[in-house]
Amino acid sequence: MSTDNPTPKPTIDERIQAIVETLELVAAMQRDHEKQRAEADRRWDQRFDKLLTIVESHERRLTDLEGGDQH
Repeated sequence: MSTDNPTPKPTIDERIQAIVETLELVAAMQRDHEKQRAEADRRWDQRFDKLLTIVESHERRLTDLEGGDQH
C-alpha cells in the first residue's frame, strides 16, 4: 500500500464525530416531521369536525322536512 495518499483516512474520533452529527441531523429532521404531521392532523381534525357539523345539520333538516322522527 502506498503511504503518499493525498487524502488521509479520518481518525476514529473524526468518524465518531461525523456519526454523531449525522444522528443529530436525523433527529432534528424527525422532530420537524413530527411537528408537521401533528399540524396536518390538527387541520384534518378541524375539517372533519366541520364536515360532521354540516352533515348533522343536513340530517336534522331532512328529518324536519320528512315530518320529524318517524322510525
